[in-house]
Amino acid sequence: MGALVTRRPASLTALALTAVAALGLSLSACGSDGSPSETDRTAGADTGDKPSASPTPSQSVADGRPEIEPPSDLSYTFDWPKTGDPEKDAVLADSEQSIKAVDLAIVNQDALDKAYLYYYEGEAAAGTQKFIQNYVDHKAGIRGSYRFYDPEVTVEDDGTASLTYCEDQGKAFVKYLDTNKVKKTEVTAESYVIYHTSLKKNADGVWKVQKIVSQIGSDKCQP
Repeated sequence: MGALVTRRPASLTALALTAVAALGLSLSACGSDGSPSETDRTAGADTGDKPSASPTPSQSVADGRPEIEPPSDLSYTFDWPKTGDPEKDAVLADSEQSIKAVDLAIVNQDALDKAYLYYYEGEAAAGTQKFIQNYVDHKAGIRGSYRFYDPEVTVEDDGTASLTYCEDQGKAFVKYLDTNKVKKTEVTAESYVIYHTSLKKNADGVWKVQKIVSQIGSDKCQP
């Protein structure tokens, strides 16, 4: 089994970009030079100098949530069927947006991007900031596609919730923006990551991520 790492985005080395260490986010896989690794969570594999479509700045929508529009060369599949429970479905919906928001911050090369800060707070926000900053420091972006599946949601009466889910990073890659170099790795057990998140609903009804822990190579997430 893979080692515990910090938070979900892809890493610059093996396309992982996703690990989440306890209470904080850090690259799940890194190269010997400290750069993100390709097999961790969110990375890019296309060929242009910059993302093929300029990301749209976070804008307010009707319910106050930021509008998150990833570039055309970054795509997602969420195999998260609705549960029929309004609170559980709200947790899934906000978690989906929180995942995309972190990736958008990497695309924007902004470790303080407002969209992800809308969905993360406390230790999870601090760890995610470090995770994104690693990409910024290495002038690296993410490309490709990610699949999320097998969600398990529990909602408590005190306004807290837990969500466990799997991620397939086999078709995601890291790309260095200065050189256009794309780092690819073969699909292995480490291409599959399990996440455990703790969330809390705020006064506006938004489910915010408080803590996130991930493990690469999870047996549960293997195909």
